[in-house]
Amino acid sequence: QVQLLESGGGLVQAGGSLRLSCAASGRTFSTYAMGWFRQVPGKEREIVASISGSGGRAYYEDSVKGRFTISRDNAKNTVYLQMNSLKNEDTAVYYCAANTRSLSGAYLYIGSNDFNYWGQGTQVTVSS
Repeated sequence: QVQLLESGGGLVQAGGSLRLSCAASGRTFSTYAMGWFRQVPGKEREIVASISGSGGRAYYEDSVKGRFTISRDNAKNTVYLQMNSLKNEDTAVYYCAANTRSLSGAYLYIGSNDFNYWGQGTQVTVSS
C-alpha cells in the first residue's frame, strides 16, 4: 500500500506562483512513475504533468507548457509541481498519482487509468 500526501495548494493571484509537493510512502519510489492531475466540478480529471521514476522523462499538457515544471527528489520520496504565471483557468483540485506497477524507472504514463494510487487532492484557486 502506497500513501500519497499533497501539500502546497492555496489561493494566489493571477500571475503568481505556487509549488505543490507530494510525499509518497514506499521503499521503491524511484521506480514509481508519478503524475499530477487536476479536476474542476463537472469535468473529468485531466493530466497536468507526469514524470518517469528516474526523472529522465516528463510530459506536460499543452496549456501548462512553459509555465509548470514537474520534478522529483527520489531521496525524499517526493514529487513537485512548480506552477508559475498562474491563470484563472488553473483553478482546480490538484491530485498526485503514482504508478507502482513498473519495476523500471524509465516509463512515463499520462492516462488516469495508468495510475493505481492517488492522493486526497489539494485545492488551487487563482483569483483575478
